[in-house]
Amino acid sequence: MDLTLVVVLGVISIVLVAAFSERLNLAAPLSLVLVGIGLSFLPGVPHPEVEPELILAGVLPPLLYSAAVNMPMVDFRRNIRPITGLAVLLVVGSTLGAGWLFHWLVPDIGWPAAFALGAVISPTDAVAATSVGRRLGLPPRLLTVLEGEGLVNDASALVLLRSAVAAVAGSVSVWGIVGEFALAVVVAVAIGILVGYVNVRVRALLGNAVLNTAISFVVPFIAYLPAEEAGASGVLSVVVAGLVTGHLAPRHLRATDRLAETVNWRTVAFLLESGMFLLMGLSVKTLVDEVHKDGSSAWQALYIGLAASVLVILARIVFVGPLVAGLYREQRKAARFKPRLETTQAVLRGDESNPAVTERLDKASPRRVAHFRKRLDRAAADVEFRLTETLGWRGGVVLGWAGMRGAITLAAAQTLPQDTPDRGLLILIAYVVATTTLLVQGLTLPAVIRAARVPEEDPGKSRAEYVRLMTELTDAARSLLDDPALEDPGNGPFTERVLDRVRADTRIPAEGSEKTPAPEHAENVFQYLRLRLRVLTEQSESLQRARSSGRYSSEALGRAQTSLDVEMARLEQLADR
Repeated sequence: MDLTLVVVLGVISIVLVAAFSERLNLAAPLSLVLVGIGLSFLPGVPHPEVEPELILAGVLPPLLYSAAVNMPMVDFRRNIRPITGLAVLLVVGSTLGAGWLFHWLVPDIGWPAAFALGAVISPTDAVAATSVGRRLGLPPRLLTVLEGEGLVNDASALVLLRSAVAAVAGSVSVWGIVGEFALAVVVAVAIGILVGYVNVRVRALLGNAVLNTAISFVVPFIAYLPAEEAGASGVLSVVVAGLVTGHLAPRHLRATDRLAETVNWRTVAFLLESGMFLLMGLSVKTLVDEVHKDGSSAWQALYIGLAASVLVILARIVFVGPLVAGLYREQRKAARFKPRLETTQAVLRGDESNPAVTERLDKASPRRVAHFRKRLDRAAADVEFRLTETLGWRGGVVLGWAGMRGAITLAAAQTLPQDTPDRGLLILIAYVVATTTLLVQGLTLPAVIRAARVPEEDPGKSRAEYVRLMTELTDAARSLLDDPALEDPGNGPFTERVLDRVRADTRIPAEGSEKTPAPEHAENVFQYLRLRLRVLTEQSESLQRARSSGRYSSEALGRAQTSLDVEMARLEQLADR
């Protein structure tokens, strides 16, 4: 009964705080931490003790899977360099730097425990940063980098933490750490790809939104558990499975299934994320009491935690400078490469100014030429992306300041072995770092964004791109409907009444048609449903080709996909009935 009451009160508190945060124009994670800290010192308020393994193995996988499913694969691929730099190189550097600082300030804990605590405080939590950034209109690329970093850096930090904990027992070497890290990445990626692919193919056979969503709830754990048993990174495996699922789902899963899954997963992710931030605030009183019991000083944990916070903040700012400079070099390289790319594309379109290339193309098979043209178009889209979607020093300022830590830091700290010297002190230090960075950087991030004057996305450009994409999808529908060989399988040609109605609903005017016709007979209604679904399927396939080409932004693709999904889901439900 007590547990039930705590859960009920927790959900109500989360919803109320989130609702008030929207009115106050404040990120909900920050409000939840502040409310939790205040509640932790009130008498009679329960302080739930949650096993850290429950958070790392029970909460983190579904959270990361939910975020990865919504991360466009193209965006992740295009930003893999800054994401890898922040999520791997910066995590390693922060671990080493913080470990040195902890050993200097608390020499009794030893080097392995110092590096373990450094690994604990190294990963960032992008939830608060992205919630602030979306509200203030940050460019999509900056948000993608922050989200991608949040997906991957937990895996890097947890692998380093595992190695440091093993070093406490004296059972690991430097080369052992490097080998373990490489193994963790390779095996995790392989398992994640396999789970993501099988997940989509199996769920495509169900044809039921409830069953599909139920299966999706266990997919993160199906990816996590085998990877952990194999000594790899279960967290990275979950992320890869989510990316693969999100990429393949529009091709194989019904629109009804995807829409239902999206709403359900959004609710689950909201409750899990918010619950972790609230729990983070509620833990402060318990941690202070534990430190006092161990005979340590909470003030000592405070000043060490503040020093470590300054270190990780400065380390990130220093790291982002060369990172942005590298993106500038990437942009200049793309500008030099663009003319050569355009020349090759011109040859593929029939320009015979380069006889040598034309002769080679004539000898190649049509399939190879088509494949080469597809790869060339994708490369051209990537070049255009690097030339137009730049971060710049303004974006670098925001990226450098958006390094807040979160509840994962506290959960990871509590996995330190019980015999770790000054364990209570180390956990409280991790809490101070997480809370300080979350509140100080989180509360000041809006001011930093405004001061940096990061250019917002041009709404006119976004609308024009969306109109261009929808025109392409309409052309695909027109090509299908104007095909003389179009037939209703097993029932012969479609009637003109049905064709005209589908053209009208697809916003394709029929020649000589003065008004929108309506199917009257049951046979016409069934034909209309079948043809309309075929048109939407054709448009969906055209959208997937546009997604693969990289010519459109993820925002335009997402809006078009939602538009098609809503209409297709409505018709699928009618067809099922």
